[in-house]
Amino acid sequence: MRSRIKLIAAFFLAFFVLLVIRLAYWQLVKGGDLSSQARNQYESQNVISAPRGNILVNDKTWLVARGEAFLVFAEVPKIKLSPKEIANKLAPFFLENADDKITLLQEIDRIETLLKKKGLVWVPLKQKIAPDVKANIEALNIEGIGFERVEDRIYPEASAAAHLLGFVGKDVEGKDIGYFGLEGYYNSALTGKPGMNKEEKDAKGRTLTIGDTQEISAIGGVDLLTNVDKTIQLLIERKLKEGVEKYGASGGTIIVMNPQNGAILAMTSYPSFDPRTYWEYGDEYFKNPAISFTFEPGSVFKIVVMASALDAGVVKPDTKCDICTGAYKVDKYLIETWNRKYHPDSTMQDVIVNSDNVGMVYVANKMGADLLYDYLNKFGLGRLTGIDLQGEVTPKLREKGTWNVVDLATASFGQGIAVTPMQMIKAAAIIANGGLNVTPKVVNKLMGKDWEEEIKTVDGERVISKQAAKEMTAIMVEAARNGESKWTSLQGFKVAGKTGTAQIPISGHYDAEKTIASFIGFAPADNPKFIMFVSLKEPKTSTWASETAAPLWYSIARELFTYLGIQPEN
Repeated sequence: MRSRIKLIAAFFLAFFVLLVIRLAYWQLVKGGDLSSQARNQYESQNVISAPRGNILVNDKTWLVARGEAFLVFAEVPKIKLSPKEIANKLAPFFLENADDKITLLQEIDRIETLLKKKGLVWVPLKQKIAPDVKANIEALNIEGIGFERVEDRIYPEASAAAHLLGFVGKDVEGKDIGYFGLEGYYNSALTGKPGMNKEEKDAKGRTLTIGDTQEISAIGGVDLLTNVDKTIQLLIERKLKEGVEKYGASGGTIIVMNPQNGAILAMTSYPSFDPRTYWEYGDEYFKNPAISFTFEPGSVFKIVVMASALDAGVVKPDTKCDICTGAYKVDKYLIETWNRKYHPDSTMQDVIVNSDNVGMVYVANKMGADLLYDYLNKFGLGRLTGIDLQGEVTPKLREKGTWNVVDLATASFGQGIAVTPMQMIKAAAIIANGGLNVTPKVVNKLMGKDWEEEIKTVDGERVISKQAAKEMTAIMVEAARNGESKWTSLQGFKVAGKTGTAQIPISGHYDAEKTIASFIGFAPADNPKFIMFVSLKEPKTSTWASETAAPLWYSIARELFTYLGIQPEN
């Protein structure tokens, strides 16, 4: 009897020990998971998306606005119709042009294929349909078809300023994210911070009116107030397209900037893309040529080299070139002028007016490679400009101390050295504003609900003296009036400008038939309200900038003078 009692006691002791161990396991090891599962049964938690910020032009109207759209999805277990029937009903609402029979059949097949996939319970059918389209689909009363509100981007000016803006796509987790341009550069500020809503439920999933409810409000993304002038932006968009077609170019870029503070007033490149349907374009369309395209600038670069030489004191505007009597040999290469005409005893002003390559070699020889390198570095060549756009690149300058006589000579007239359009206009702006470095910027202010913050840049570093800038400006005025593009200049207006025609390097040599034609200029020359860079890639009507880029520049400037209130001199 006693042994039986001991056996029973031992059994209960063992059972108690096992029970304690088991309870300890559930509480200490699995406690967190069980607690989470319990909360999921009586709590619901919803993420509240944060609305993305708007992008505004300088008058506070929209370039990009936040909008409402809907995701169309199918809950497969609730569907009563066949996949084919649903596809036939929905496809016309998913297309912009449902009259295109081939496209319609392709869309029907796409929807039907999605609905036939095995093992799926929830199937997304179409992203971002408009509210009116949603209403039309709802009227069909198709069981199993639902909608989820999503944010959309609305473009009041259609595809205008696409490269400047970038677009909003998806990241690897399916979340909205900005790519390229302003959308990419300011993605964090535009995105905002999502909120959260928690509610307690009963066993049937109904919200408890006396339960604990918590809500963390979403913080919307900030708005970007840009320096972009809509009138100027739409003007250069139209003019560039006309220019590309008129001169048979394969592409082109135009930048308009305030040289006093670096504010980007407008920027466009062609060909472009539509940010509303970016997925229909190849990746090569998304990079902004204004900040991502590198090219040998040719003769527009001469103004930077000459301004450097004037500031260094190695030449003066009236200094005479003693090697300008004919072609000049450098090592085994013969340097010639663009028209093979030579002007003995040319002054430095004459060298720029005539766009004389030999005269520029004279200037470079006066400076020497190291001094020229130092000035190019001060002008910002070989470094990013700091513009607030995603995707900027910079070609590197050849290392100081490694330049030979050929490198020095060719760099003087803009060959054998590369820049981006943005670097070129930034460098020319230093001459336009009296010698000071300015950082180009697109955005003027960040704007929240009850606050705004100005985007400040550290500017003001002196690159060349006021005197050198004044002398170079006067030379550029003469180049605009009496240079190779004088036939297209506007009489009565004081414009400082320079053309550039650069051959495109291909497979180790230059193709004489393929050029980058460009013109850079600012006005009024003595107190400029704008500086503008125009380039055309591979124009076919003429390889020369004086017959393509220059007249395009002046056709835009003519309208800018009126719009900006710039009066003739007399």
